[in-house]
Amino acid sequence: MAKRRKPTHRRGKKQPVHITLGSLIVIAIIAFAVARFGGGASTPSGTTQSDAAPSSQVSSAASQSSSTSQSSTAASSSAVGDSNWQATYAALAKLTFQSGNPAAINVNSGKSTLAMSAWQSNHIAYGNLDNLNRTTTVTAYLQRSNLGRSAGRPAQKWQPTGWHQEYRVINGDRIPVVNRGHLIAYTMTFNLNSDGVPQTGAEGSSDNPKNLATQTEFSNQKTMQVYEQAVRDALGRGARVIYQVTTVFRGNELMPRGYWSQAVSSDGQLNFNVYIWNVEPQLQFDYATGRNTIDRNMRVTEINQ
Repeated sequence: MAKRRKPTHRRGKKQPVHITLGSLIVIAIIAFAVARFGGGASTPSGTTQSDAAPSSQVSSAASQSSSTSQSSTAASSSAVGDSNWQATYAALAKLTFQSGNPAAINVNSGKSTLAMSAWQSNHIAYGNLDNLNRTTTVTAYLQRSNLGRSAGRPAQKWQPTGWHQEYRVINGDRIPVVNRGHLIAYTMTFNLNSDGVPQTGAEGSSDNPKNLATQTEFSNQKTMQVYEQAVRDALGRGARVIYQVTTVFRGNELMPRGYWSQAVSSDGQLNFNVYIWNVEPQLQFDYATGRNTIDRNMRVTEINQ
């Protein structure tokens, strides 16, 4: 590293301070990043995880957050009361997971932007598939009657974008690399038909293209399960819940980089806002196609339940 030269001005003589437009933009970027993203994800029980993304990475994403390259996805449905929804989506889409980091990070310091006052009737609003046939946003207005059991659910035949099913041996276990991940868990969609309209006896949303995306086994079974269980617990104690999940894609990629998940309950005990990375230990994914390769150095820190 080259040695820093000593200043050529005379000692004691104050130099003028210039605040440039660029400096003001940098300050604004940092303020945005701090306001929109927490350091790590908090579990529904309130335990905060360590940083999942370096601050420089978040700042870089936030600096370009006005870009709307994913506008066809983001515009389909926005969080109730969140005027910065598209900017947050764009920032999340630019983030890249780093090996060893936690499986989820906070958004908006872990606090939901959903407004409980928007809960007017029991239903699920399924966002339309975008022009690449990808899932967008699903917002569920749930109550206790929507809880059901997953045993014996209807077969799933829909192949979401980026779907390439195969099995890998991870830590001695042979596992399916990807799942048909439900944006809104099947077990909380009972008594609602495939359009999300109340219908007594309806078996829930199992093979609904608007509710299925290509999700890694780890992301689906380990990480997302933590937050889904918190929603189920709230419904089980009789609270009403607004639960929203958005698949986050970068550009025209076919496999989501992650799942932006948030929820709020009428009893005030449930409130979270997180970004769940769509990653798998010991594997690397090509999100443009959904294909994967072995990477024994790829590690994901499981969040506490």
